[in-house]
Amino acid sequence: MGRVIKIEINDRQRRELEKGYRHGKSHAFRTRCQMVLLKSDGRKSQEIADFLGFCQQAVNLWLNRYKLEGITGLLVRAGRGRPAILSAEEDSAAVKEAVKRHRQRISIAKAELESSLGKEFSGKTLERFLKNLIAGINESDGV
Repeated sequence: MGRVIKIEINDRQRRELEKGYRHGKSHAFRTRCQMVLLKSDGRKSQEIADFLGFCQQAVNLWLNRYKLEGITGLLVRAGRGRPAILSAEEDSAAVKEAVKRHRQRISIAKAELESSLGKEFSGKTLERFLKNLIAGINESDGV
């Protein structure tokens, strides 16, 4: 049997974790907060793993990360996943112009953007970019 991880939290930390558990944006973050809360109540890592559907190593990993970094250690770190091909800051003006000129034929706008930006991407990538661009505009307008 290895070392037992003990988590002792004060009232402020408990409130912070409970808020994250109840109102966190991602399911993964809420589950990680729940792991720490269960461990602070004196549960065993294997018991928490069985209850939440994880392996004991995953539970211990998140508990150790919480001990080192606090609640911010339970968040997904930036830089995960594949980098975006089209950037909202750099490419949105060019995309808007190309779509404005070729709004009936998105494939022509895509070909024009590929040559002008020097990037290759699929039609689906352009559609997702436009959808996110519109969603961002609607959010800033308060719609």
